[in-house]
Amino acid sequence: MPDIAKLIGGKWKLIILQILTFHGTKRFNELRRMIKGVTQTMLTNQLRALERDGLVTRKVYPEVPPRVEYTATQRALDLKDMFQAMHKWWEKHDR
Repeated sequence: MPDIAKLIGGKWKLIILQILTFHGTKRFNELRRMIKGVTQTMLTNQLRALERDGLVTRKVYPEVPPRVEYTATQRALDLKDMFQAMHKWWEKHDR
């Protein structure tokens, strides 16, 4: 059984998955604008790791300039209830 902390652990992976799960497919620069403080390199690395782990798909369109979109896979969408529970917990305990 894979270690869940390795799959979704860390600040950026959780934010990326939350955005793609609740807001749908996004382009790289859309994600970068939505995630304050993430560098281009860090976002690239995190998206590659999520893709490698089967949580995100990457689609490249043969255009000039190339357009790349990222989408949560069903495996990631299955985490939606967990994200909602985490959000409820945060609202309850954020003072």
